[in-house]
Amino acid sequence: MHKQSLLDNISIVLVETRTPANIGSIARCMMNMGLNRLVLVNPLRPADEEAFRLAAGADVIIRQAVVSKSLADAVADHQLVIGTSRHPGKRRKNIRSPREMAHEVIPLLAQNRTAVVFGNEVNGLDNSALALCHELVAIPSSDSFPSLNLSHAVMVIAYELFSAIPENHSPTNQQLAKSEELENFYRQLQRTLEAIGFLEREHPERMMYTLRQFLSRARPDSRDIRILRGILTAITSQHDK
Repeated sequence: MHKQSLLDNISIVLVETRTPANIGSIARCMMNMGLNRLVLVNPLRPADEEAFRLAAGADVIIRQAVVSKSLADAVADHQLVIGTSRHPGKRRKNIRSPREMAHEVIPLLAQNRTAVVFGNEVNGLDNSALALCHELVAIPSSDSFPSLNLSHAVMVIAYELFSAIPENHSPTNQQLAKSEELENFYRQLQRTLEAIGFLEREHPERMMYTLRQFLSRARPDSRDIRILRGILTAITSQHDK
């Protein structure tokens, strides 16, 4: 499969970007690395004259960018959602480096639209956004100065994805469930676990985050999700008798 066709299945998703200049710089980075799908989730300010100046010829990426009201909507039609995280944290497991991530993602690109999600310049992605991500990636950096500029972080990820595609690529036929399917399943899972008393109704988030992590690592397809939802329906039916 042609390299550009694979890159066309990658979306760069920016959540609540604060600085329009970063949007322009990121558009330039994307075009350098053959990426063209930019999604902006609730940008605090729209792209302005400075953004287009810093895009330096990558104006088309800004003009064609999709603006979404929520991250859930932005990634609903993507099969794989990768979140970027600066801080591993106790609840975040199996965080990959950009190179590890790229080599795992490339074989899936032929059949699966993939979103790489970046948080804003100050706080990154919060826990609610990370919960929507199936896998996490972190860029190694110096302990004395670990924070990267947003556009630099995008460039590192974009470079690794671009470089990881070999000239003679043999894609897999595996097609994963879409993010929207997974979210519908997770909502049903939470309702079921609350109904049988496994989850505390007041504070279900921590356990659900853990369940999301290990189920997402299994990379289920649509059939897997239908089976799991059927099991949940059967459990609910038995519990209600």
